[in-house]
Amino acid sequence: MTCRELKWMQRMRGSVVLILYALVVGGCQDSARNSNEIVIGHYASTTGNEATFGQSTDNGIKLAVDEINEAGGIRGKKLRLITYDDKGDAREAGTAVTRLTTRDGVVAVLGEVASSLSLAGAPVCQQAGIPMISPSSTNVKVTTIGDMIFRVCFIDPFQAYACAKFAREHEGLKAEKAAILTDQASAYSVGLQDEFEKAFEQLGGKVVSKQQYQAGDQDFSAQLTAIRSSEPDIVFVPGYYTDVGNVALQARKLGLNTPMLGGDGWDSVKLGEIAGSSIEGCFYSNHYSHEDPNPRVQDFIKKYNERYKQIPDGLAALGYDAARILFEAMKRTESLDGKSLAAELAKTKDFDGVTGRISIDADRNAVKPAVILEMKAGKPKFVTTIQPGA
Repeated sequence: MTCRELKWMQRMRGSVVLILYALVVGGCQDSARNSNEIVIGHYASTTGNEATFGQSTDNGIKLAVDEINEAGGIRGKKLRLITYDDKGDAREAGTAVTRLTTRDGVVAVLGEVASSLSLAGAPVCQQAGIPMISPSSTNVKVTTIGDMIFRVCFIDPFQAYACAKFAREHEGLKAEKAAILTDQASAYSVGLQDEFEKAFEQLGGKVVSKQQYQAGDQDFSAQLTAIRSSEPDIVFVPGYYTDVGNVALQARKLGLNTPMLGGDGWDSVKLGEIAGSSIEGCFYSNHYSHEDPNPRVQDFIKKYNERYKQIPDGLAALGYDAARILFEAMKRTESLDGKSLAAELAKTKDFDGVTGRISIDADRNAVKPAVILEMKAGKPKFVTTIQPGA
């Protein structure tokens, strides 16, 4: 056999492998889509530093899936949920979404919580033409990826405004000077920092210190010492609960007793466990309060508690709402192909969710209120609600 013939055989062998791979993948997709079930995907950090985020969200989604299946499913078909753990890693997130969209034949994807991970997964869904709904990624950039990307949470400009307004106007705070401690590697943290600074100064306050850290850091003494010397009335920490708990502990040890304020990244039962009394009297914005007397909220809490033996956090409520909004759109649409389903999701208006009345705007973002919670005896207590356009 000549060299030319050998090279031709190698090329042909490679082509055959690619064709077989395409047939297998296509067969998997057709099998999933033509079976007696409808497959939806979820990617989440169910292990890693922020594992409670993914676990709570997945629990909320599973509850919604079971409810819809018990009611007969959709179009006479039961729903099947496939969840992949991305371990809090952007590359893993991209791989998980690729697997969902190319191998598992999902009609839609739910996820992620962390904005950095949604920014990794969203381009995959956009290219595949499969709708993605983030339950709780608040960074503005997430839905700008394209017309297949949605969210059911508020976005950072509103969340930051709610925090700034609360800091400036709440009786007992009336903050005039703020310091900010930001996770420089997190899209969520940086975006929330920028918007808070803008809103706080527009409301007449002044940011007197801006310090940075990176997720997983153990020593915050240099940043906290600099913040202490600036004598702020409030310290804004737009990070995740794992770091926030350690920041609070070290701040109090350094004699920095100024109230801390943060965003929905604080929302985990682990915050109180990590920080103990150091987080007492600190505040954060969130998507709902378990103290809300609304019957829909209390019914959700009852069902969730019966199943998982715990009070649901905001991430569980958002996962539940994201799934239910998807299911309602699936019921209304004439087809479950990506474009048709996305068009129906975009029509969502005044959906009565656990986390508030939800409408999807022209940019595929949710318009809804925020609540402010205060940490008391290790648990979040309702303080106030701030409406969009306040």
